[in-house]
Amino acid sequence: MSDHITEIVVFSLLFLLVSVMGFVAARWQRAEHLESLDEWGLGGRGFGSWITWFLIGGDLYTAYTFVAIPALMFGAGAMGFYAMPYTVVVYPLVFVVLLRLWSVSQRHGLVTPADFVRVRHGSRLLALLVAITGIVATMPYIALQLVGIEAVLRTMGITGHWPIFAAFAILAAYTYHAGLRAPALIAFVKDILIYIVIIIAVLYIPPKLGGWGDIFAAADEKFAETPAPGDGTLLNAGNQLQYITLALGSAIALFLYPHMITGTLAARSRDTIKKNMAALPVYSVLLGLIALLGYMAIAAGITPLSGENGKPNANTVVPQLFDSQFPDWFAGVAYAAVGIGALVPAAIMSIGAANLFTRNIYREFFRPDADEATEAKVSKLVSLLVKVGAVLVIVSLDPQFSVDLQLIGGVLILQTLPAVGFGLYTRWFHRHGLVAGLLAGLLAGVVLLYNIPNPATGKEHFGGSAFPLSDFGLDTDVTMYAGLIALAVNIVVTAVGTLLARAAGAQEGTDLTRPEDYFSDAQDKPSPVVEAPAEGTAGEGAARVP
Repeated sequence: MSDHITEIVVFSLLFLLVSVMGFVAARWQRAEHLESLDEWGLGGRGFGSWITWFLIGGDLYTAYTFVAIPALMFGAGAMGFYAMPYTVVVYPLVFVVLLRLWSVSQRHGLVTPADFVRVRHGSRLLALLVAITGIVATMPYIALQLVGIEAVLRTMGITGHWPIFAAFAILAAYTYHAGLRAPALIAFVKDILIYIVIIIAVLYIPPKLGGWGDIFAAADEKFAETPAPGDGTLLNAGNQLQYITLALGSAIALFLYPHMITGTLAARSRDTIKKNMAALPVYSVLLGLIALLGYMAIAAGITPLSGENGKPNANTVVPQLFDSQFPDWFAGVAYAAVGIGALVPAAIMSIGAANLFTRNIYREFFRPDADEATEAKVSKLVSLLVKVGAVLVIVSLDPQFSVDLQLIGGVLILQTLPAVGFGLYTRWFHRHGLVAGLLAGLLAGVVLLYNIPNPATGKEHFGGSAFPLSDFGLDTDVTMYAGLIALAVNIVVTAVGTLLARAAGAQEGTDLTRPEDYFSDAQDKPSPVVEAPAEGTAGEGAARVP
């Protein structure tokens, strides 16, 4: 640790700065009070274009971007570039889906995707399953952010799990105090630091390593000596389908995550969302440069530090690259950029998961008469518990590449697509079919993930998301993203279940939305508030979330 005093001081000062900003954020764009989910959990639904730009950018480009993707490039090569088409594809999907969700949500005062499922399909059970899935899928994503902080601190000689708990305490405190306003304000600092660090890195480091030609040559040489099939600077016949399906599946999963929806619903208007979705792909250029840090680490001869289990921790290669190539003071700035880049999305994720519990579990099943202040209090407390759950995910799963944490969550959250994504366009699917399909997709996803080993770590189960099609009895080395296989099971069961439910005369749930709700804007008045009817009863009109 004594060799990293300068880095520790710079890192600590910047980390302290954003922590103070997190607490000050409660007074930024101050409302009369924060005792409601609209204010604490959605920032008053009033963020304009610039705030939304930094908030959603800080929400989507996380420690997963700065640590896990270069680590995957360092360990596996070209597969790590799946994040590029993934982030390109996601924005058109957001136009198709989240604009409609924003409109119907502001029209009916909805806070979560499960709120939408409740008023659209008239099923408490389906909304409950969507809420639980969202919470569970978010846990490993938050864990990924904390892993990023741990990797930076380990590089500075600070070992053990205690840094995770320290980061948890800071994050929990200012999230509890200021809600969504805290990450929205901190995102300004986070994005500016990241842009500065990455631009300087791609201009400063390659000449020191002999140029890009030498960097790619070093990567080629390393992967030529790697026995693992599929590793290399180019894709091969065995992993091309995995690359395509992983990029597509990850893009679909992203707009279903509670934190993505939370950041979007905080926007002031439909026009705000349109402007941001048109401009945010600029971040994808930055992402490509970040991914190449993995190849720079290979050329620089970086060796991953050992983790708590004594095995190499690939997540440390980027912090070590900064340590070896930058002056001490700037390495500290780079470490702070990664650490702050973890805090912003982790805060939004914990808020999104907490809102799901409060609205769709606590209020729905335990306190139907809960007022806005009670809802806000419960969400604050649950946001703390969610972070504890994320720490437990780190300790229990301990994956070789921290990106596996996000991939596991992606397989789960994908299964909410028929209920949420399809539901924004059609009511053809029966609520009983949707429940059956969601359960089938979740079961299939977990079974597939359980049966995927990781030869690099010796793990027999939950070793990644690349499912070998040979396990289906096919004579092939091709692998495919497990999430899309599970989603296919989900859709088939949903469609068959719908046909069977209608054939049996099962009663449809009541749709409390109107066609015009999906195109309404900020100037349109909210729908009249009425209580949602009990399942199986007739009802018309708009509704407040029960």
